[in-house]
Amino acid sequence: MRPVPRHLYPFESRFFDRDGLRMHYLDEGEGEPVVMVHGNPTWSFYYRRLISALSRTRRCIAPDHIGMGLSDKPGDDRYEYTLASRVDDLGRLLDHLEVTRDVTLVVHDWGGMIGMAWAARHPERIARLVILNTAAFPLPRGRSFHAPLRFTRTALGGLLVRRFNAFSEAATRLCVTRRPLPPEVRRAYTAPYDSWDDRIATLRFVQDIPLAPGDPGYDIVASTAEELHRFGDTPTIVFWGQKDFVFDEPFLLEWERYFPNAEVVRFPDCGHYVLEDAHEEIIPRVERFLEAHPIAS
Repeated sequence: MRPVPRHLYPFESRFFDRDGLRMHYLDEGEGEPVVMVHGNPTWSFYYRRLISALSRTRRCIAPDHIGMGLSDKPGDDRYEYTLASRVDDLGRLLDHLEVTRDVTLVVHDWGGMIGMAWAARHPERIARLVILNTAAFPLPRGRSFHAPLRFTRTALGGLLVRRFNAFSEAATRLCVTRRPLPPEVRRAYTAPYDSWDDRIATLRFVQDIPLAPGDPGYDIVASTAEELHRFGDTPTIVFWGQKDFVFDEPFLLEWERYFPNAEVVRFPDCGHYVLEDAHEEIIPRVERFLEAHPIAS
């Protein structure tokens, strides 16, 4: 893969052995743990500014899912690219790192489903939630699967993803709406996905999205949604880019239904990569949110 400039990603790479596969993660700073779970087609790079800010006073952990970022990118013969695998990977990594309490969980995109599924198994470990344009429940009532994602699941769509990196390349342009990403940032987002083999996970993620009962992983989606009530009193803040063409207003309304006490910050001019569009506002708000909800000794 192309190297990512050090000034953009100034962190020490660490690796966890996942049954012979290397799972890359960042572990920066000391103190109470802040666990950041990315989605598709991003990687831990998405959280770079938040890590730089929070790691001055807290321990920031940001894994790259298998097949994503700087983690190994095995074929289907060596890894099951499923939601169940993702949740297990996150759990095994955090157990390895002895992250057993006081977790502030930060989630975005498909990282919301992965992170909250893990949280539902360990509610006693969760102290706070930071939610960024994501979901952890079935499609909202009346909401259909987004057309570009449906196309990605076709043979032609899959070919475009694997041969031309269409999913990752398009996301660097369509998922920001306040201002374009600088070219070097776009290149950093797409750098891990620079060959047919290295683009397997960006396609498998979309193919694995469970939409209805009976789909692989749907039971995890449904059971996680049933457990969200456990976090009703957990301090929660939601940052939402309202120009997101996938996680749109119906998804935000679902979060408000599940977490009526959450603080919700809307950004009318921001897209799916809300942390790129609005990092100047979001990062200070996250810092104030953490200070306003201290964890008891």
